[in-house]
Amino acid sequence: MYTNLLNTDIQLENERVLLLPFHNQRVQELREIIFEDDIWKYMGMCMKTERDFDNYLAKTAKDKLNGVCHPFIIIDKKNNRVAGSTRYGYINKVSQKCEIGWTWYGKEFQGTGLNKACKYALLKFGFESIAFRRIQFSADEQNLRSQKAIEKLGASKEGIFRNNYIDQNGKSKNDVYFSIIKEDWCSLKNKYFNEF
Repeated sequence: MYTNLLNTDIQLENERVLLLPFHNQRVQELREIIFEDDIWKYMGMCMKTERDFDNYLAKTAKDKLNGVCHPFIIIDKKNNRVAGSTRYGYINKVSQKCEIGWTWYGKEFQGTGLNKACKYALLKFGFESIAFRRIQFSADEQNLRSQKAIEKLGASKEGIFRNNYIDQNGKSKNDVYFSIIKEDWCSLKNKYFNEF
């Protein structure tokens, strides 16, 4: 496995999306779309103030520095606008796995096909360059929109993790977990991502 790649500035791209390292100067453009309440409903946090935004940037940078995640800024190539953020997280070098998630988009970018292009770029690099054996996804049990988006990637639904996180109000929440493993990747790529 080539996890040393995660110590470099990874930039991923296909015909629809450009994923830039989170520390890119364009990260400030997230401010234009980040303060929409619906985005954070199932994220376990809230984003109301400039201080919340600064804390989000600082925590993301710290988590990357500590090897907890590898975050990206999502650029919609149709209009060269910052559309949101995503990351490789829960990186486990010993078990050769990670989770793709912490993904959010500004409202105008939701339901446009951008998410599928973004996930394809991450999955392709994760399996074919880093050589992960497992890439997992999770979504709040009540977040049916995200669950459907994950299912459209061909991921296998594995089950519910009860009390998996605590939301911004201190309430325990359940997550539904999905995965794609390296043995599935080639056929899933041809079946679900043939447009890329």
